Amino acid sequence: MSEEKVPEEKMAATIGEYKGNAIISLPVAGSTKYPFTFGLNKAKAILEYLDDIKKFVEDNDKAKEEKPE
Repeated sequence: MSEEKVPEEKMAATIGEYKGNAIISLPVAGSTKYPFTFGLNKAKAILEYLDDIKKFVEDNDKAKEEKPE
């Protein structure tokens, strides 16, 4: 019998403003204590390079799993 992982509900992003510019804050590791906050230009860059970011995460998650502790 295989165990199915139940996805945790992700925390909501927060939209705000900094010095008159729109920003978005994303919870990191399920906590809002130190959010990942960025503005429109960085959001556009993230969208443009989303496939590269996904590959980066996949490659580095695999490397982390392979390393013995």
